[in-house]
Amino acid sequence: MLKKALFFSTPFCLSLRNNQMIINTKEMPEMQRSVPIEDIGFVILEHQQTNITLPLLNALSDNNVAVIFCGDNFMPNAMLMNLDSNTTQGESFRAQIDASEPLKKGLWKQVVEAKIRNQAALLNKLGKNGDRLKPYYTNVKSGDADNREGIAAKIYWNELFGDGFVRHREGAEPNNLLNYGYTLLRAAVARALMGSGLLPALGVFHRNRYNAFPLADDIMEPYRPFVDKYIFTLIQRKGMPQEELSRDWKAELLLIPTLDVVIGGKKSPLMVGVSQTTASLYKCFSGEMRKISYPEI
Repeated sequence: MLKKALFFSTPFCLSLRNNQMIINTKEMPEMQRSVPIEDIGFVILEHQQTNITLPLLNALSDNNVAVIFCGDNFMPNAMLMNLDSNTTQGESFRAQIDASEPLKKGLWKQVVEAKIRNQAALLNKLGKNGDRLKPYYTNVKSGDADNREGIAAKIYWNELFGDGFVRHREGAEPNNLLNYGYTLLRAAVARALMGSGLLPALGVFHRNRYNAFPLADDIMEPYRPFVDKYIFTLIQRKGMPQEELSRDWKAELLLIPTLDVVIGGKKSPLMVGVSQTTASLYKCFSGEMRKISYPEI
């Protein structure tokens, strides 16, 4: 079932009753409404005066809901994830922790190949020169030893948004759209990893000591071009956004988990697709499979 993404940009009061999220305000208690916890996949809390109860947070966590907290700048800042969302989690953790370096390097090679292939396919679909990336996704070395991902990225961004564009978290628009979109994607992947019994804190490539979700950052890479495609079409339709994203822009970006992806010839929403990807990743760690299942553009 496709899960809902709920966004709170005004000071709502959120609580739990009969396994339902109760949503109301102090000013208008008669406007109360409810949403079944089992129907929720993502909750984004933006307003700094939002009230949420501990029983509700626990219920959301028990149902593997990704709860995202925004900072003073109204951008996603932190995420609540369940520590016990899979019945065989201990076994899965052991398989992941015991993974050899050659296996992890081989998995990262697959990730880089899939990412650059999707970048090339997206450029071609948009009438741009995706063939420039072909030399970079062919014959990627184990562990991407010669950093084809980084070299391909510069070519990709210049083709997608023009020679003057630099992809940087603090950069000019549309970096703000990309930042927000990737945060939602990262939440979807982290949620799926926990559902597959994997530890998001233990990456195969990303290892920043201050990063709590390096495995999510690894596994989301081939999905980034799907976000890029959606944002590119939004800009074509709505124009370039202002530095501070409006509520309307954020509402558009909340649709990212519902974007269609195709894995093995079968279409599904992105949030379902990432669960297939993370399930295949677990099987790679356990020795049941050799290849991660990724969608292709």
